[in-house]
Amino acid sequence: MFIQAMPFVPGVAEGALSTDTHAADVRHVLLIDYAELETFRARPAGLIVIGGAPLSHPMTQLQSYGIPTVVLGRRQAAELETGETIHLDGGSGQLHSAAAGGTDGDGRVPGLRAGSPVHTADGVPIELRGSITGAEGAREAVSVGAAGIGMVRTEYLTPPHGRPPDVAFYREALGEICAAAGDLPVTFRLLDISVDKRPPWLGEMAGMAGLLGMQGSRLFAVEPVRSVVRAQVAAIAELASRYDLRVLIPYVASPEEFGHWRQELGAWLPETVPVGIMAETPAAALAMPEWRERADLVSIGCNDLMQCLFGADRDIPEVAGYLDPYSPPLLRFLRIIAGQAGADCQRVQLCGLLQQLPGVLPLLIGLGYRRFSMVPRLIPTLARVVQETDTAEAQGRAASVCEAPDSDAVHALLGLEADARPEMPWSRI
Repeated sequence: MFIQAMPFVPGVAEGALSTDTHAADVRHVLLIDYAELETFRARPAGLIVIGGAPLSHPMTQLQSYGIPTVVLGRRQAAELETGETIHLDGGSGQLHSAAAGGTDGDGRVPGLRAGSPVHTADGVPIELRGSITGAEGAREAVSVGAAGIGMVRTEYLTPPHGRPPDVAFYREALGEICAAAGDLPVTFRLLDISVDKRPPWLGEMAGMAGLLGMQGSRLFAVEPVRSVVRAQVAAIAELASRYDLRVLIPYVASPEEFGHWRQELGAWLPETVPVGIMAETPAAALAMPEWRERADLVSIGCNDLMQCLFGADRDIPEVAGYLDPYSPPLLRFLRIIAGQAGADCQRVQLCGLLQQLPGVLPLLIGLGYRRFSMVPRLIPTLARVVQETDTAEAQGRAASVCEAPDSDAVHALLGLEADARPEMPWSRI
C-alpha cells in the first residue's frame, strides 16, 4: 500500500492504524475526521486528518503539537484498514505499509545555521523565519537554524486569571522571547484579535461578529484593546535598547490607516524600531507601491488573504476546497504583487501555510519571494526544498503554472496527485 497525502506537520511515525480518538497512543497512527479535531485529546505517534480545511485554525493549532501529520481526501482514506501497521512521513506526505520500509534520517540540514539564509541550488539566499507564540518557540527557531523570528503572534500571550495584559506582563513575556531568540532579529505582530481569536480578557464588542468585521488594527482605537496595545508598545520600546526588534501592525487595509497608526506608534516607539504592516486583504496587498514608500517592512498573511480572495471562511470545511493553493488565479495574484514590489520583493515576507504545501515553495521563489515565516519545526524540511530548487527552473515553472487553465493542470505540471484536496460542494452532486 502506498498513498501520497498532503504533508502537514513534518516528522516520521509508525504504528497500527486506529480510529479511537480516546485510546490511541504512541503505538498508533490515528485516523481522524476534521470535525473531531475540536475534541481531540489523544497523543498518537502520527495523525491522518480526513477532509480537513488545511488553512483553518484547528489545523494550524496541530502544528504546535509536534505530531507528524498528513491530510487525506475521503476516497484515499477508504483505502486504509484499521489495525494495519503503516509508516507516515509528515514532511513528504507519504503513507505506506510498514513492510515497505522508510528512512527518517537525523533531521540535520547542511548549510542551515541560525541567523543566516539557506541557499538555493544556484546560490540564491532564502530566509526561513520562525512564526512563534512564546519563548519555547524562539528556542526551537534557534535550534533548527531559523534566519530570524519572522512573527511573534502576541495575541496568544495572556496573563493568568483572564486579566488584561499590562506593561509589566509584556515586559516579562516579550523579554523572555527576546532572550530565547538570542542574536536573531525579532518581529512582534501587535495584538491581532479576531472573532476566532478572542482573548479571555475581552468581552463582547460591537462589530466583531463575522469573518470580515472588526479585527486587528480596526480594534486599536477601542478600549480595552487600545490600552493593551499601548502596553505592548511600551514594553517593546524598553526592550529595543537591548535587542534587534521590529513591529507589524495587523490587518491594515489602506495606506491612510497605516499612516494614522504609524504616527500614533511614533509617539511611543523609538525611531530605531522599524514599523511595517500585515497585508491580509487584496486591497492591502495591491497597495504594494505605497508600502514601498511608507512602510519599513511588509508581511503578507496568505491564510487571511486567500479567504478574502476566494470568499470562503477558512474554518468551514464545507468550503475548504475553494481555498485552493494550486489555483492559477491565486498564483497570478501573487505574481502581480511581486511585480509591484519590484526589487523590494526580496524584503516582502510571506506568512501562513501556503509555502509548506507540496510544490508551492519553489513556485513562490520563482515568482521572486525570498522571505518566509513558518512554524519552526517546518524549517528543516523546507530548507531541503530550497536547496534542491534552481531559481531559473522555478521561474519557468511559475510562469507555466500562472498560464495554466485550472488547478488540475497545475497538479499535472507539478507532478502531484489531486486526491488529497478537500471536496467541493458541487462535486458531491
